[in-house]
Amino acid sequence: MKSEAKGWRRWIAATRYSWQGLKAGWKSEAAIRQEIIALVILLPVTMLVDVSAAERAVLLLSLTMVLVVELLNTGIETVVDRLGEEFHELSGKAKDLGSAAVLLALLTATAVWLLIVPASLF
Repeated sequence: MKSEAKGWRRWIAATRYSWQGLKAGWKSEAAIRQEIIALVILLPVTMLVDVSAAERAVLLLSLTMVLVVELLNTGIETVVDRLGEEFHELSGKAKDLGSAAVLLALLTATAVWLLIVPASLF
């Protein structure tokens, strides 16, 4: 159902829907809970390491990228599951592609952290 709100009311409604999505993901998906916990733990680390502003931004972006991709993957999986529980090749492909995107985001974040953080310690 599309919201009829305009201007600030639309922005407020969109924000409320976004929070509802985060809460739904937290409740239903272990991976989202794990990634939010990792974000909460690593966020202060980004402020403590001695790196440039650009490097700090890359560290933060790599963390949020993982969560964003996981949320999109969960959305894809939810829509596929709504369409039907029976196996279909395209449904499996859609889920596998979403999972691959999460894997790439995790690998990228890991590489970013391994390249930037150890260099800041020496």
